[in-house]
Amino acid sequence: MSLSERLRHFNLIRKIVYILVGIVSYPGLAIVNKLKISGTEHLKKLPPGNVLFVSNHQTYFADVIAFLHIFCAVKWGKMNRLGIPYYLLNPFTRVNYVAAEETMKGSWISRLFSLAGALTVKRTWNKEGKEVRRGLDPSDTRKITRALEKNWVITFPQGTTKPFAPGRKGTALIIKQNKPIVIPVVISGFWRAFDKKGLRFKKKGITLSIVFKESLVIDYNLPTEHILAQVMDAIEQSKKYMMVGRHHGETADRAQ
Repeated sequence: MSLSERLRHFNLIRKIVYILVGIVSYPGLAIVNKLKISGTEHLKKLPPGNVLFVSNHQTYFADVIAFLHIFCAVKWGKMNRLGIPYYLLNPFTRVNYVAAEETMKGSWISRLFSLAGALTVKRTWNKEGKEVRRGLDPSDTRKITRALEKNWVITFPQGTTKPFAPGRKGTALIIKQNKPIVIPVVISGFWRAFDKKGLRFKKKGITLSIVFKESLVIDYNLPTEHILAQVMDAIEQSKKYMMVGRHHGETADRAQ
């Protein structure tokens, strides 16, 4: 186990990283841009472990950072808002998030943020956005399974920020094996406000939207293909959402 992996297990280290990242990122989420949150009532009574958040993905880091802010705020009794970030005085840190190894080794900032609970996995997609292998590596699967035993885990089934990319079967396999509570999340606006990494502004004054939906009712006996299809539909990245609703304009803008 590497030094960075060992440090991730120290809660004090994680809290310090949460506080630092939280202070730096708060203005970009709540002042420079406007964060619109809904559905946090679905988070209030969740157990401390075996909860999997599945979401579409728009930036490498800003999406996850926003989730961490919201989870901390909810644990301090705030609903659908961040308000003054006094929740950073004692942040909720029982959260892990799935991220590509290459991404988390890219810079000192990403290495620091990995201490906030990153579960690094081997990338499923190459630079051209084509799938290079199916599912998750067995060691990656075990890593996520261990995290689910005690924590909430955030994962992005598409493994890429490209809208409407197909989901990874590994996500469905994790669900099938661990039978977690699955909370779908739909985000929008982040790609307009931030660069691909989510660390620099592209545009200011953007409404960032995060919607937490009710937990999915899943038949864990179904094949992984069926479970994955249910997940992709819930995060509004299935084919039926491609040409309708708010995502139609979003996708068209990105294609230009």
